[in-house]
Amino acid sequence: MAERVGIVGIGSFGTAIANLLALNTDVLVFSRRQKAVDTINEAHSNFGQTLSPKIRATNSLEEIAGECQLIFPIVPSTSFRPMMQNLGKYLRPHHFLIHGTKGFDIIESKEKSFIKKDIISTMSEVILQESSVRRVGCLSGPNLAKEIMEGQPTATLVASQFDEVIEAGKRVLNSKLFHVYGSHDILGAEVAGALKNIVALGSGILVGYGLGKNIQGMLISKGLMEMIYFGRAFGAESRSFLGTAGIGDLVATATSEKSRNFTFGYRLGKGEDIDTIRQSTEELAEGVRTLRITYHLAKERKIRLPITKMLYKVVFKGYPIGEAIEYLIKYPYDIDVDFL
Repeated sequence: MAERVGIVGIGSFGTAIANLLALNTDVLVFSRRQKAVDTINEAHSNFGQTLSPKIRATNSLEEIAGECQLIFPIVPSTSFRPMMQNLGKYLRPHHFLIHGTKGFDIIESKEKSFIKKDIISTMSEVILQESSVRRVGCLSGPNLAKEIMEGQPTATLVASQFDEVIEAGKRVLNSKLFHVYGSHDILGAEVAGALKNIVALGSGILVGYGLGKNIQGMLISKGLMEMIYFGRAFGAESRSFLGTAGIGDLVATATSEKSRNFTFGYRLGKGEDIDTIRQSTEELAEGVRTLRITYHLAKERKIRLPITKMLYKVVFKGYPIGEAIEYLIKYPYDIDVDFL
């Protein structure tokens, strides 16, 4: 394993992971913006966060691939495939990639309301499609970037079909404040990491609307069930949703004001319109995009997801929040838990 570890994408989460990696190894981070590269290299800071002197920045993907065998791509889902198309030409089968992007890739069709599985990919699938790399993993778990930057303890999951990828992730990330678990169900980890953002949107809407913990607890528990139903329909294991990358990440993201998706939902619940929120948000709330994709996939596959359905109508169709809540309270769930 090369001594230096690479990160592609230096947003808030990429910055937090860079500082964690720097506890164990030298880090080379990529940014397209020369100003960001200069600030990191000269002032050792990013997003107002002091960076370790063991972190160096570059705007060359070729340099990242040339110096680092282990690379963490951490960019928004909308940018992931273009990034991999640019990075992929420099990658070789000996590289390890562990992505930290929570969402789905979609090949946009002209008819934007028509989404089928054959145009949807997970980020690990995009890596396989756009490069010669085969040893792929994903980083998932309750990893709120702001809390990591504050030095608060947490745990994460590295999921991969390859033991060597899991071990590499543990070796460079494990510290007294950051514990890394491993899993071979990469699909489950990726689906859980994407779908929990939808539930976080709904949770934020409830709080912004003025409601309390009872209905929030109901939403989170039933939202977890929907995550499991959806994941199983595409081949993920139910148990993957009951661990660190599933319920662990779900609870953190769906209850914290430090979560972009919770905050987006909170502002919707307060009455702001979606365009205003988007324009005033520095980083993307992945749950909005994931909600649209999941809603249409569930509709195509006839998967019953009442929370996802109502959230889609609220976010994209302007459906009244009060009526959506009433619908969900009265929804005739067959039994409380039926996936065990």
